[in-house]
Amino acid sequence: MFLDTVLARNPELAEAAAGLHDEGTVPPDTYVVDRDAVEANAQLLAEEAQRLGLTLWFVVKQLGRNPELIRAVARHLPKFAAIDAPEARALHAAGADAGNIGHLVQVPRRALPEMLVWRPEAVTVFDAANARAVSEEARRLGLVQDILVRIAGDPDSVYPGQEGGVPLEELDAFAAEAEGLPGVRIAGVTGFPCVLCDPETGTPRPTATFTLLRDARTKLASRGHSGLKLSAPSATCTASLPLLARLGATHGEPGHALTGTTPLHALDPHQPERPAYVYVTEVAHTLSDGRPALHGGGFYPRAGMKDALLYRTGLRLHVQEMPAENIDYYRLLSAPAPGRAEVRAGDTAVLAFRTQIFVTRSNVAVVSGLSSGTPKLTGLYDPLGRAL
Repeated sequence: MFLDTVLARNPELAEAAAGLHDEGTVPPDTYVVDRDAVEANAQLLAEEAQRLGLTLWFVVKQLGRNPELIRAVARHLPKFAAIDAPEARALHAAGADAGNIGHLVQVPRRALPEMLVWRPEAVTVFDAANARAVSEEARRLGLVQDILVRIAGDPDSVYPGQEGGVPLEELDAFAAEAEGLPGVRIAGVTGFPCVLCDPETGTPRPTATFTLLRDARTKLASRGHSGLKLSAPSATCTASLPLLARLGATHGEPGHALTGTTPLHALDPHQPERPAYVYVTEVAHTLSDGRPALHGGGFYPRAGMKDALLYRTGLRLHVQEMPAENIDYYRLLSAPAPGRAEVRAGDTAVLAFRTQIFVTRSNVAVVSGLSSGTPKLTGLYDPLGRAL
């Protein structure tokens, strides 16, 4: 999906990843991340957001909650949006400030005492029961916590496994109850996904959920709430920030923009964010019909993979599809054409595709110095950010 873009925009990363694996410094099933590129992308996003009057809460689930990368991003985007409680802990431990917690996954009740002490800018709540829980804990701590109301998304755009939120037609009833809770203040609305990239052109476009959020904010304003935030996550990148500003969003939540791997970047290699990671693995064995099998572990089902580059020979082989319900012990490539170079067990393979590292069993290698020609491996981590 991103191999051509990486080879055109950040070939040093592909070379470094192949070299690290070939020398045995990193094992197969490793994402190699260019820390300099991630930080440069964060700075680019921060500057454009400031120009447009937007605030960005950064997301790192796709990077594996990595402390080095968190610190690099936080130098330019200091506040995070945590997908779940474990991610919030990793972000907080690395020194980033809490922007939005509870979205996409509600903060577990027993984690509220720990996390409200951090004084997050906002806590997203999906229903009145969660608003009551936040209020009770905030009151116990002597706080009034700002909350964002998660608005139930348009059925055509909500992803399975991400259901929930207050339906627009029930917002007045929710607000009436929340307004009576002493430990919370309604500070705005959010939902997901608010922006998606057109599958043909990559152009960021608002979803019907975005429209619901705008209507929800209007409803809350009519009840006397002021200064309301509207966080519109998904596909937040330099190209989509003007859209967010034009439609009245106050916040975005960049994730894949930090690594130059949104669907827009796959179709348009000239986007300002540079690709910042590749996946390196190796040939495990070859089937009798000539198809090489790669060691797996990091092949995310929505990856959109196309080719693998075998570095010893320069062969580019097609990555064959595999049902998402199967475990990726291996991933098959198409057999090389007759007369092409021989594929050997142990050959290094470099790929570039869309991922969510925190749901893989992969390693994460962080490199720095590529931008100055002095590459250096600065750390090797598991997919949840723990040093190996």
